Amino acid sequence: MPKVRHRVNSLTEEREQKTVNSRKTSHFDSFIAQIVKNHPTKKNFSIGMIGLADVEKLISIILLQQNSMLDTRLYVKVFEADFSVIEQTNLDLKARLNNLCDKSTGSNLESDLERLAALKQLSATELISIPGCQRLILNRGQCVIDLYVGDIQTNLSHTLAPKLKDAFIDAWLHLSDSLDESLLWQMAKFSSRLAPLFSSNMNAKQIRLAQLTGFTLSEPHCSTLSSSDEVGNEIAEQERRALRQAQADTFLHYPQFPAKGGEIAVIGGGIASTHLALSLAERHKTVRLFCQDNGFSQQASGNKQGAIYPLLTPDNGTLSQYYQQGLLFSRRRLIALVDEGYNIANQLCGVLHTGHDERSRGRLDRIISAQAWPKDIAHSVNANQASQLAGIEIDKDGVFYPLGGWISPPEFTQAAFDKAAQISDVSALFNCNIVRIEQRENAWYLYQSPSEEGGNEIEHGPFATLVLANGHGLTQFEQTKLLPATGFRGQVSHIPARNELAKLNTVLCSHGYLTPSNNQLHCTGASYVKDPKHLDYCPNEQLDNLKKMQHSYEGKSWVDDIDISGHSARVGVRMVTRDHAPMMGCAPDLDVILEQYQQHQHTKESITFWKGNPAPVHEGLFILGGLGSRGITSGPLAAEALAAQLCGEVLPLDMTTLAMLNPNRMLMRKLIKGKAL
Repeated sequence: MPKVRHRVNSLTEEREQKTVNSRKTSHFDSFIAQIVKNHPTKKNFSIGMIGLADVEKLISIILLQQNSMLDTRLYVKVFEADFSVIEQTNLDLKARLNNLCDKSTGSNLESDLERLAALKQLSATELISIPGCQRLILNRGQCVIDLYVGDIQTNLSHTLAPKLKDAFIDAWLHLSDSLDESLLWQMAKFSSRLAPLFSSNMNAKQIRLAQLTGFTLSEPHCSTLSSSDEVGNEIAEQERRALRQAQADTFLHYPQFPAKGGEIAVIGGGIASTHLALSLAERHKTVRLFCQDNGFSQQASGNKQGAIYPLLTPDNGTLSQYYQQGLLFSRRRLIALVDEGYNIANQLCGVLHTGHDERSRGRLDRIISAQAWPKDIAHSVNANQASQLAGIEIDKDGVFYPLGGWISPPEFTQAAFDKAAQISDVSALFNCNIVRIEQRENAWYLYQSPSEEGGNEIEHGPFATLVLANGHGLTQFEQTKLLPATGFRGQVSHIPARNELAKLNTVLCSHGYLTPSNNQLHCTGASYVKDPKHLDYCPNEQLDNLKKMQHSYEGKSWVDDIDISGHSARVGVRMVTRDHAPMMGCAPDLDVILEQYQQHQHTKESITFWKGNPAPVHEGLFILGGLGSRGITSGPLAAEALAAQLCGEVLPLDMTTLAMLNPNRMLMRKLIKGKAL
C-alpha cells in the first residue's frame, strides 16, 4: 500500500505541474499576441521577464522580433534566481536543436527552418551560470536579451534605471512564484507609465499591490486591462520617480550622463573605438572616427594573435565577474560576425594556464579552489590532462579556460567597423592626428595637426559628443592629462611553426603566453616596459620572451623549437590602470576636482560634500580606454556598455561594476572616505 500511495501522489503532482505549465504557456501566448497587436510604433521596445521560463519562450521572443517587429529593436530583460536553470536550458537547447536538425521534410518546413535558425543563434551564445548580466545580441543586432542570474531583488536594485523614457520597460511577464511589494516597486522603477503586467498566478493581494505600484494588469485569456484610478496612477508615478532619484543620488560620484543628439565623434582606431562604433550603429547613431594612422589596428590592437580568457580572483569579486562577462560578450560578438561572413582568424581552443614558480602556482591553486567555478569558465587539470589539451608535453598541473582561445585583433577590429558602416552612418578619417580638443558653446571641436610644416591646424566639428578611445594617447589632451593610466610597451615575438612546436593546439599562459600557429607563425611574449622611450624592435626583449618560455617549461623538447633568430616581432603600447579595470564613462574634470579638494579634505564634512554633490565632469566628453593586456576580453563589453549609457538605456552592468569602470574612481574612492589624494 505505501508504494501505491506514493505512486498516486506522484501522478497527482505530475498532473498539477502539467496544468501549471500549460497555464503559463497559454498565458505567454496571450502575452505575445497582445505585444504584436498593441506595441507602439517606436524604434525600441522593452520587455521584462521574471523567470527564465523555457527555451520555447525564448525562441518565441526571437521570432517575435524577426517576424512581427522587424523595424523595432527589441530589448528583453530576463531575471532568473536559480543558477541550475541555466544548465537545464542548455540541455533543452541541445535536445531541441538535434530534434529539428533531424527533420528533413514536413508540412511546416519553413517554420521549422526559422525555429532552427533561432535555436542555432541561442545555442551559440554559450549561456553560463555566472552572477550578473549576460547580454545576448541576436537577429543581427535587432534583438537584445539580457539574462540576469542570481537573486532577482538584488539584480533589480543594483541596476541603474534608464535615463531616458524611451528605454523604460514597456511590458512585464511574470513567470515565477514569488511577487511581493518590494519586488514590484523595483520592477516599477524600470517601467513606463501604466506598463502592463502579465501573470498567470497572481492572488488578490498581489493584484492590489501591482495596481498600487502603477501597473496595468492583464488577466489570463482576457484582452481587457485593469488598472487603478487616475489619482492612484499619478501617486504611483511620483513614487517611481522618487525611487529613480534616490538611486541616482547614491551614485552622484560616478555620473552616468547620456549623450546629446547629433553626430558622435570618436578618436581612436582599435578594438575600443570600432566596437563602440558597432554598438552605436546598432542603435542607428551617426559616428565619425578619427584615426592617426593610415588604417585600423596600427597601435596596441595590431598583434597577429591576441589571447582571450578571463581574469579570475579567489574572491570572484567585481573585477573577476566583469572579465567573465567580457569573455562571453566578446565570444558572442566574434561568433556572430563570423556567421555573418566577416573574415576573422580565430581559434576558440581554450587557454591552459600553468604556474612558472612556487608563487604563481600557489596563486592558481588559490583561485581554482576558492570558488565552485562553472566548468566552462575554469577547471583544474592534472599534468597528463594538460599535455593532452596542449598536444605537446606540458607535465604540469594547471587551470584550463575552455571558452578562451585567440583572435586576430586587426581582423576583429576591421569586421566591427565594416558591419557598423553597413548598418548606419559610420565613417573613418585616417592619417588624422588630433593634437588637441576644445569645448565651445556646449560643442566639441577637434584640431588636426597641419598637413604641412607651418600650416594651420585643421578643425573638425562641432560635435555634441566626443569619445576618447585612442589607446596610449588617452592622456595626451589637456582635459585628460591627469587620468591615472600608464603606457606599457609590449613586444610580441613571431615564431615559425616547426617540429613539435607546430603541434600546439591551445593557448599557453605561464610566465609569458604562446599561441597555436596561424599562417605558420606562433606569437609569444610579451614584454612589459613602463613609459617606453621608443617603439623600435628590441633584441633584448626578443630574448626575454624566449627565456620566459624556457623558464615556464624547463626541459621540454618543444621549447627548443622556439626560434627567434628571424627577429620578427611587433611592438605596441597598452594603457594600463593600477586596478587592472578599463576606464569607461564620463570624463572627469580633474582640474575642478582638485580645486574643490583644496576646500574639502580630511574631515567628516568633506566626506559629506563628496558623497552629496555630483562629481565634476566635462559635459559631452567620454572615456573608453585603459584596456591593458586583455583588451579583446574587456573592450567590446565596455564599448557596448558605453553605447548604452550614451543612448540613455539600461546598462548591462550593475552599479558596483560601473563604479569600478568609472574614469574618476581612483580619486573618488579616496575622497568619499576622507583620505588624502
